[in-house]
Amino acid sequence: MFLHGGWFHIIGNMWYLWIFGDNVEDRLGHGRFLFFYLVCGLAAGLIQYLVSPYARVPTIGASGAIAGVLGAYFICFPRARVDLLLFFFFFVDIVAVPAFIVLLLWFVMQFFSGILTLGASATTGGVAWWAHIAGFVSGILLIRILPKARRSRQRRYDVWFDR
Repeated sequence: MFLHGGWFHIIGNMWYLWIFGDNVEDRLGHGRFLFFYLVCGLAAGLIQYLVSPYARVPTIGASGAIAGVLGAYFICFPRARVDLLLFFFFFVDIVAVPAFIVLLLWFVMQFFSGILTLGASATTGGVAWWAHIAGFVSGILLIRILPKARRSRQRRYDVWFDR
């Protein structure tokens, strides 16, 4: 979880963590968020290993743990707006889309990419699709059982997840 394959790899992971992580951390509190992040990363790595135990490409990066954060965000803040930069030939626009839709589409892309790798030879790879899938699912499951922080600033988004 703490090694990356280059600057673009770490910048991409940190960008997702910056966009989605602060709200999840606020909801859980600092200590619980650290526990949540590490458990999601370990679950993601374990599932990736079980799906592809003879892979010749090392599995590095925080993508599985960050996918857990995305899963938690999917449950806790489904109506939050995510700004997307859309390109259509020469036209560029910023569109605000509910997080539920953005993260659902992200998960579907990860899932189908993971399905395509099943049965592939151990030499193919480069992206740990099943780590992303496992991280996302573990984030959904963990956020449901971990208690909220006592002083969360995120009260208005408690739509699906009140306790």
